[in-house]
Amino acid sequence: MEAIELNENDLEVGGANSIQLIAFSIGEQAYGVEITTVREIRAWNGATPLPNTREFVRGVVNLRGTIVPIFDLRARFGAGVTEATKTHVVVVLAVGEKWIGILVDAVSDILTVQKSDIHAVPEGENMDSELLNGIVTHDSRMVGLIDLEAVVGQTGEDS
Repeated sequence: MEAIELNENDLEVGGANSIQLIAFSIGEQAYGVEITTVREIRAWNGATPLPNTREFVRGVVNLRGTIVPIFDLRARFGAGVTEATKTHVVVVLAVGEKWIGILVDAVSDILTVQKSDIHAVPEGENMDSELLNGIVTHDSRMVGLIDLEAVVGQTGEDS
């Protein structure tokens, strides 16, 4: 599978009251990130492991001279380490000034959603909502909106 590069000039946003998302899956769950953060989508080809990193940091890859850490989103969500195959996908994202990659099962869709359709993540004792910004229903399925700052924020690199 060839890498798909996305340029911001190629992206049309459906107005100020809507956002476009790249939707992807981890198991049966659907998640999404704003399309403007996506830099590239590429097939899983492995990563170089780093010592003393958390379980969800798979390692790093060299992406045209830029070293990009790869986060296993399944493991980051506490659902165990992904048994990655060639069918898995890395979504390369810009988080502030940094680039990161997230390992997911598959990219499924580009969604346009109204900002008013984004709901708050329910809170409760047994719910870990800190990694999501919201939830949106699209075509009768729930899509969790990833909080990228939270996903990369507590990796142990800052301590």
